[in-house]
Amino acid sequence: MSNFCFGIEHEVAFVDHNGRFVDFVSTPYSLLQAVVEELPLYPGDEQQLRIGDAGIRLKRWYLEALERLSPEGEWLTCLPKGIEIRTTIHPDIESAIDELQESFALLCQVAARHGFTPVLTSYNPYQTCLILDPPLNSYEWRLLDRSPEDRTALSTFLTYGPDLSLSCPSWSTELLIDRGRKLTYYSPYIVPFSFSSPFYEGKLWEGLSVRTFLRTGQRPAALVFIADETKLLYSNPSLTKLARIPAEIGRLEFKACDSCADFSLYAALLALLKGLTLDDTLPGRATVPDANLHQRAALRGFEDETIFEGAQQILTAAAQALSEDENYSLLEPLFALLEQRQTPAQQMIKHYRQTGSLQEALRFPYLVSQGMACETRQRSVATS
Repeated sequence: MSNFCFGIEHEVAFVDHNGRFVDFVSTPYSLLQAVVEELPLYPGDEQQLRIGDAGIRLKRWYLEALERLSPEGEWLTCLPKGIEIRTTIHPDIESAIDELQESFALLCQVAARHGFTPVLTSYNPYQTCLILDPPLNSYEWRLLDRSPEDRTALSTFLTYGPDLSLSCPSWSTELLIDRGRKLTYYSPYIVPFSFSSPFYEGKLWEGLSVRTFLRTGQRPAALVFIADETKLLYSNPSLTKLARIPAEIGRLEFKACDSCADFSLYAALLALLKGLTLDDTLPGRATVPDANLHQRAALRGFEDETIFEGAQQILTAAAQALSEDENYSLLEPLFALLEQRQTPAQQMIKHYRQTGSLQEALRFPYLVSQGMACETRQRSVATS
């Protein structure tokens, strides 16, 4: 079996000590930045994690925010969104999940001292648009006109979602792009396993994933990082991107999932992606995502027969490709969700209806999943 590497980026939303959702309307960026500043810096991470020109991404945690710049390009302030956790690159799925769990636990400890509690959502449950005061100036507009992703960057300011990354040294650039096109084609059947944004404008939305419904067609489902500029494909949204640091070369990043509070779901999704890249039976390929199918998935999930049958097909194919692989067992949570025709959003909706509280519905997934994770770790320690 080929050697793979894995990494995860996970965006965390918060409520403050008054129960207000933390965003650009309610919270100054300095309050969230103080959390990041208290978190540790690990020497050597810069070899794997891109810092960027502004130096904001120095750590495994960084503030997700919109920078406001002067017409001369000088930094003025930031509008906060949440805090992103990035793992380093790992040779197996389990160690990537372990690092994510440790980083999340540390973030929660520090955030609590600053009056913040993590909540699960993949779309801002209260704000429906980003109104900038003052409006963007000409310098800021030029920065947002460099690529299809830059031109739709403002739309991501209301969304929260993971980047699930995998790579394999045996992939050629052509094979890497082919696998990116494959994941793009089958994305509508992958994403329901993660749905977690059933709220909009402070109340229940009509479907299961506002994020998927609104971002489809604007943003990539998968992004492929390559070193050869001559092999870039020009599409809107992009499928290929020039690697910015050596560690990005050959990376396949799946970007279409909602955020998960239960990190074992990330493990399952990474195993599914791995299985789909190894599978040689599924013929579908697409350079840009199918907006119609994503929106059907966003509204009804696995209750939509086409989405259900597509999910069955890809999960079966991935399981067959991983039948003799150590990651086969990681697919189990996906089989369970599919058998029940459930997505994580249904549990959030159920809790909202039981409590009548949107805040409780947002807090509930982390309370349950992280409590279970703590119990698992405690049992592991007790038996070792």
